[in-house]
Amino acid sequence: MRPYVILNAAMTLDGKIATKTGSSEISGKEDLERVHEIRKSVDGIMVGIGTVLSDDSRLTVHKIPSKKEDNPVRIVVDNNARTPVDFRILNDDADTIIAVSNLCDENNPKSNDDLVKRAKELSKKADIFISSKEYVDLVEFMDYLYFKGIKTLMLEGGSTLNFSMIKNDLIDKISICIAPMVVGGKNSKTFFDGEGFDYMADAVKLKLTNSYSLGKDFIMEYDVLK
Repeated sequence: MRPYVILNAAMTLDGKIATKTGSSEISGKEDLERVHEIRKSVDGIMVGIGTVLSDDSRLTVHKIPSKKEDNPVRIVVDNNARTPVDFRILNDDADTIIAVSNLCDENNPKSNDDLVKRAKELSKKADIFISSKEYVDLVEFMDYLYFKGIKTLMLEGGSTLNFSMIKNDLIDKISICIAPMVVGGKNSKTFFDGEGFDYMADAVKLKLTNSYSLGKDFIMEYDVLK
């Protein structure tokens, strides 16, 4: 068993989710409100450590009227326990779960002392999931999240985490905001990157279920075909 996963993102017309400098202000006001409505409806919201470090993300519901109890559980995939202990994602607005690799496990003969120490510090403010591998095994982690009561999960990942999730068949729905802008740049971040698939025949197939204009943006919603 695993959570039902909704991947949500905003991208430019040329498929970029951030410039080479990390600038990612893409969505209009209406889309930001839509995103926070989704946040309010799910049990958890997940990002990678890159998003946390670049944005000091708080991952709460704050663009629409809400109460503290409306905030989903905040979830970070952070192999090397790099989440700074003073960042907003560890404040008391909501619970936080951080997934780290087994190199952070003091019982692992291959563990790294610095990583173990950082994970212990984080455990004072968050629930720490230690993977059985030297990277966060996402399939294993999804099982853990379901066990913790996360039945619906919003993924607001960067391009690498997005691809890792879809490669492992862990995404059920994709909701994408397309903004009327072009940024270009071979080093700008795309919606998915990672190693990619070698052949078009191996690509993940989608079914368009909804599309509509929203302010200056255009929203497209897809089911991931299994």
